[in-house]
Amino acid sequence: MTALTLSTAGAATLRADAVVVGVAKGAKGPVVAPGAEAVDQAFDGKLATVLQTLGASGAEGEVTKLPAPAGLKAPVVLAVGLGTEPGDGEAYGTEALRRAAGSAARALAGSKKAAFALPIEAAEDAQAIGEGALLGAYAFTAYQENAAGGKKPLAEVALLGARPRDKAFKAAAERAAAVAEEINRARDLINTPPNDLTPEAFAAVATAAAKEHGLKVQVLDEKALVKGGFGGILGVGQGSQNPPRLVKISYTHAKDAKHLALVGKGITYDSGGISLKPAGHNETMKCDMSGAAAVFAAVVAAARLGLEVNVTGWLALAENMPSGSATRPGDVLRMYSGKTVEVLNTDAEGRLVLADALTKASEEKPDAIVDVATLTGAMVLALGNRTFGIMANDDDFRTSIHEIAGEVGEASWPMPLPSDLRKGMDSPTADIANMGERMGGGLVAGLFLKEFVGEGITWAHLDIAGPAFHEGAPYGYTPKGGTGSAVRTLVRLAERTAAGELGL
Repeated sequence: MTALTLSTAGAATLRADAVVVGVAKGAKGPVVAPGAEAVDQAFDGKLATVLQTLGASGAEGEVTKLPAPAGLKAPVVLAVGLGTEPGDGEAYGTEALRRAAGSAARALAGSKKAAFALPIEAAEDAQAIGEGALLGAYAFTAYQENAAGGKKPLAEVALLGARPRDKAFKAAAERAAAVAEEINRARDLINTPPNDLTPEAFAAVATAAAKEHGLKVQVLDEKALVKGGFGGILGVGQGSQNPPRLVKISYTHAKDAKHLALVGKGITYDSGGISLKPAGHNETMKCDMSGAAAVFAAVVAAARLGLEVNVTGWLALAENMPSGSATRPGDVLRMYSGKTVEVLNTDAEGRLVLADALTKASEEKPDAIVDVATLTGAMVLALGNRTFGIMANDDDFRTSIHEIAGEVGEASWPMPLPSDLRKGMDSPTADIANMGERMGGGLVAGLFLKEFVGEGITWAHLDIAGPAFHEGAPYGYTPKGGTGSAVRTLVRLAERTAAGELGL
């Protein structure tokens, strides 16, 4: 695991394998960013000229390595692009710093220590750089003997110019480490093959983490689910040899605090069930538990940060498989709420497990519920691969989550819940069907979930189907594979709830 430290040393004097500096895209070529003055001086003030000669422009994510001149303790200088140079009086954005640090850390795989001399004006900048570096250094190598050519992730990130004796900077570094480490834990879960990460195995991971961090955990196995009448979770999981689980993991603050309930879809593998997915659509379906991974990581992060808020995570875990015992299209399930659902498509299974978990979470009367799920391909069609959709039964709450996501650097977009789409889920046999109109399918799924939220409870639904799993080349701090989407948003939501900023 990559370590994060704050250093009072200068960029020229710290002993490290490399020193990282920022370079921006200026009107007439690359511009050396603040923080790199000592390094530029070692190049006789010509670092920008050298970089331009090597083809660097300062574009976002661009990485240029060059040998360090005399006067620097580090043998290598790594210049990373920050994008367009800010205007007069403007600072570099935290997301630009986060992405640049991620690109640099990934490029330094195999190194023991790197000094990051990127622009830092406030503790928030240090936090962003720390987060980006720790997230960018991530690599999932558990199943590879010679991963990344035998190069291990960057071992230590030293932030220069971050004032380690300042309380705000120390807190920023501690928060960056806690949040990044939990995001990387979520990534590990998402990337773990489904033959190893069964519902039972996921529950065991949550139980171990609860013990480590002083959290309460309750695991309902298949017998308890039958006894409790959790027809949605059982209906999805009944076709698999790996039975389902419902995990409750709780962080409780000593003070009488607001209560935030988080609900995560945890389909550890989604074949589609009897409504089988075609080839080309099932190879990455180990990632269908990304919502549960995000919820789990957020609860642990809240505990590690000691936030003055009570956070309960509900992980609805099941494996959706076809077999002689699997739920069939046309079957009717009696949900935990007592409502009946006609299953028209067994590949619309996420909403079934979430419905039971939402009803259960509502029994505790939390101040708000947020569910997170890789729920619909329709949301990917609407928003693309990098943006998650937000639906809610309260417009102000939806707006707040959208703003929070932007604050922490996660792309999101508020989506409506048009009441006219509800009629498409009417069933001649049951109270509701699990499918409705094809057009607006992501909104239909949100309307289905809304049916299972307790009366008077503020609720939001995050459909992270697009950004949860990245199949392309890594960029910024985003790796190939599981991303840990929504964790930062959930943690910041918990922080703002604790601060009483949301009016819950």
